[in-house]
Amino acid sequence: MDPREFPTKGNLMLAKNSLALARQGYDLMDKKRNVLLKELMALIDEAKEIQEQIDSTFTKAYACLQRANIEHGISKVQQLAFTVPIEESIRIQTRSIMGTEIPLVEYDKEASEGTPNYAFYSTRVSLDEAQKAFNRVKELTIKLSTIETSAIRLATNIKKTQKRANALKNITIPTYEAIVKNITNALEEKEREEFTRLKVIKERIS
Repeated sequence: MDPREFPTKGNLMLAKNSLALARQGYDLMDKKRNVLLKELMALIDEAKEIQEQIDSTFTKAYACLQRANIEHGISKVQQLAFTVPIEESIRIQTRSIMGTEIPLVEYDKEASEGTPNYAFYSTRVSLDEAQKAFNRVKELTIKLSTIETSAIRLATNIKKTQKRANALKNITIPTYEAIVKNITNALEEKEREEFTRLKVIKERIS
């Protein structure tokens, strides 16, 4: 027999407290899951919108690059591409949503997209347009990667939260409900037996 099910008032109090905590825990898990789901749905919608922007911007960027290759020559465009500095304007921090750490990327657009490293007098507008378009692609890609990483982490936490909520709902709560019921029934039966015994003794005395 499970020691928790011994029919004592102490065990009954412990079982009721554990049941109340389990129900409270389930309510909190359920609320947490709903908040995370809401955040995830918002991220999914935002990711779709940004992906569409990336697709259209990529198309424009490659068209600009093709025009620049035609006007300047592929070899010169390749040489100019080597003048692009290493990206150092990105800073990654984190923020918490219901215990889930998601990335918070800071992108210094002005520092990254400053004055081009090539001479204006020796190039044409097509190269400027290509650079501008690919900078926009970079900006959108940073946003999309942040959103996708956040969505993956939220989905993982939602799965864990759902698993814990199901364990509380289907295992822990029913277990303590059964313990409370069994102990209550056993104590009531003892009280009835004690009442009957005292009544019999009283009758015999009188």
